[in-house]
Amino acid sequence: MFSGILDPVTPDRFFTLLLALQSRETTTTADLAAQVGVSVRTVVRDLRWLQEAGFPLLVRRGRWGGVTLLPGGLLDTSRLTPEERDHLVLYGLDDEQREQLGAAAGARRARQKVRPRAGASSTGGLPLSAVVTTDNRPWFSPDSEGMPPAALVGDLRRGVRLRISYRRSAETEATWRVVDPYGLLAKAGRWYLVADCAGRPRLHALERLVDWEPMRAARRLRPDATLDSVAAELTADWENPRTFPIHAELDSRHLGRAKRILGRKLTVRDTAGEGRVSITVTGRNVEDVRQLLQFGDSLTVTAPVEARERIRQLAAQILQKYACR
Repeated sequence: MFSGILDPVTPDRFFTLLLALQSRETTTTADLAAQVGVSVRTVVRDLRWLQEAGFPLLVRRGRWGGVTLLPGGLLDTSRLTPEERDHLVLYGLDDEQREQLGAAAGARRARQKVRPRAGASSTGGLPLSAVVTTDNRPWFSPDSEGMPPAALVGDLRRGVRLRISYRRSAETEATWRVVDPYGLLAKAGRWYLVADCAGRPRLHALERLVDWEPMRAARRLRPDATLDSVAAELTADWENPRTFPIHAELDSRHLGRAKRILGRKLTVRDTAGEGRVSITVTGRNVEDVRQLLQFGDSLTVTAPVEARERIRQLAAQILQKYACR
C-alpha cells in the first residue's frame, strides 16, 4: 500500500471489522481486537479511520460504553472487486492525488458501491460528505512538478530495488544511487519516495527525482521496518528536529503569518517590548536561518552568534547581488 504514515486498515481487516459490527448491536473494542487479531490500540485507530471515512459509528467510552454501527452503515461487499477494496483503504488522499496515482476511477467506483442509499441517513440531515471537504495542499506553495507518482507504482509493487537519478536540494546536478523502496508518502501536497539508501532511511521528493530504473534484485528492507514506521520516523525528525534553536524578535503584526509558515517549528516565548514578541524557531542547523529572510526587517535574530553571523552574510550577499543592477 502507498498511503499515509499511520497503519492503514488493510482490506481484510476493513471488512472483518464492519462485519463484526453488523452482526451485533453493540460490542467493545476488546472484543473487536480479539476477533480481528490486533491490539486494542489498533482497533481504536481503525474505528477512528472508519468514522472519518463516513461510516456512522458511535463510540462511547467508560464502563458502560461500546461501539455501535448506526443505521445507514451497512456495507454490501458482494459487488466490490479486490481492486476496489484496495481503493477503499487508500485513505488520506484527495481526488487530485488519487488522479496522480492513476487510482481515481477505481476509487470512484468503490465509493459509489458503498455509498449509503438515498434517505438512509440516521440523523435525517445532510450527509457528512455534503458538509465536509478536504484540501491537503500546503498554503502559499505552487503545485509540485516532477515525476508523477503513478509512474513509480508498478515497480514499487514488484518489490524490487531501484536505481534512481536524484538531485538534492543543495545540488544542481542529479546523481545516481541504489535504494530499497518502501513506498510512497503523500505529505502536505507533495509526494515522496520512502526508501533506504545504504541502509539508512531517506525521503526523496518526487519533484527532484529525474529518472529511475528497476533492478532485478529484490528490495532489502531492514528487519521489522515498514512503510508506515519509516515514514513516521522520518517526518517526526523533519517536523521536530530540535537540534538548532534560533532565537529572534518579531513584529507582532507578522506573528500570524509566521505561525502559518513555520508551523510547529515556531515557539512564541514572551513579549519583547511594544509591538514585538520573542520567538524560537527550531531548525536542523545554522542554514535553516534562511527561512527567516522572508520576514525582512520585521525580524531580528538575537541568538546564537553563528545564526546572527550567517543571516548577516546572507543579507550581504543579497545586497551585493542587487547593488549592481
